[in-house]
Amino acid sequence: MLEFINRLTTRFQSIPADAISYLARLAVGATFLRSGMLKLEGWSEGNTLALFKDEYRLPVIPPEIAAYLATAAELTLPVLLFAGLFTRFASLGLLFMTIVIEVFVYPNAFDTHGLWAVALLYLMKFGPGAAALDTVLGLNPPSARLLAASGSKSTM
Repeated sequence: MLEFINRLTTRFQSIPADAISYLARLAVGATFLRSGMLKLEGWSEGNTLALFKDEYRLPVIPPEIAAYLATAAELTLPVLLFAGLFTRFASLGLLFMTIVIEVFVYPNAFDTHGLWAVALLYLMKFGPGAAALDTVLGLNPPSARLLAASGSKSTM
């Protein structure tokens, strides 16, 4: 039985880190882009602003500004993730949004927001993978790619 478990564990460890990065970029990016598209569609009827005034009610930021910022972020940051361009920074922005949503808007949705956060933290730590503009442009240091590929732990 132990041999079987060890064989399966070895198989799990051989899952390509690039595939995980690519899936994280697509899944989280699609989620936020879809939300941005819905906000854009509801903009002309006033639905988006009403959502920020009546349901989201963020502290400190006026709803008019929050609506613009959130819509702009949800329409641009996912595109950066899809392209793998400035991936770590796009992930940081979306992680910030995720935390704001969890803390101030939907505090009982940690199961969803936690999954987003894990994917975004993975991208921040390990980068976008090989199939990304960051890698082509030299913005994804080889050390991060090697760390992700080897499954090694970094020292803190």
